[in-house]
Amino acid sequence: MTTTKGIDIKKLIMTIIMAIIGIIFLMPFIWMISASFKVETDVLTYPIQWIPETWNAVENYKGVWTGTMPFLLLYWNSIKVTVLTTITSVTVSSLAAYGFAKINFRGSNFLFLIILATFMIPPQTLLVTQFLLFRWLGLYDTHMGLILLNSFSVFGTFMLRQFYLGISNELIESARMDGAGHFRIFASIALPLVRPAIATYAILRFIWTWNDFQNPLIFLRTKELYTIQLGVQSFADQHGSIYSLMMAASVSAIIPLLIIFIIGQKHVIEGIQLGGVKG
Repeated sequence: MTTTKGIDIKKLIMTIIMAIIGIIFLMPFIWMISASFKVETDVLTYPIQWIPETWNAVENYKGVWTGTMPFLLLYWNSIKVTVLTTITSVTVSSLAAYGFAKINFRGSNFLFLIILATFMIPPQTLLVTQFLLFRWLGLYDTHMGLILLNSFSVFGTFMLRQFYLGISNELIESARMDGAGHFRIFASIALPLVRPAIATYAILRFIWTWNDFQNPLIFLRTKELYTIQLGVQSFADQHGSIYSLMMAASVSAIIPLLIIFIIGQKHVIEGIQLGGVKG
């Protein structure tokens, strides 16, 4: 249904509805930021004061960053674990995906089905085995053990394989006829063609690893090795009744995620569009 000016009424109504839904989803996040700027007595006032009457942002964030929890150290630990995990996971998943998509070897489909079947196993069922194995290997209470836990992803392998399958086999064969090996083909031809998909998975892996609470809780014991999620939990145990400080700590914890998403959103959109075209 359109008007004489060519305005699509249905599309306009749908846009307004989606905008309202988006605002509703953003309200808790906006409240969290607003609460981190307030004095404690104004946090739970009703009706909600979205713009603080009395600003206390400096004191709240100073209390978080210079308090009993070493947030700088927690940030460094999380950045180190997250970046190294993301690089390793993207590299391993990309190589495995290319192998399953473009290298024909006996039993490849069966092996890939077995790998996919492991995706159905809840990760919680493996915690005891992983704990015992990592203690035996001397990786318990180390960042290296935490990095290895998330460096091998069935989801990443499956996702990237679907994009590698969209690359023309004739292009691969032409490169092989010119004398290129699989590694050269992977690095020079296949990898650039699926770059948006790799960027999308790298962003997802970064977010999942940064937000991971379960694995650091189980596999880290030394407080100097804690990640930001364990640090926020410890901060909550000390200051859980002070909501302004808790919101300031929460905002501090998600800043890297916002930065990564803002930087990588273009690649995410390209990856979605590429998947839609190939689908």
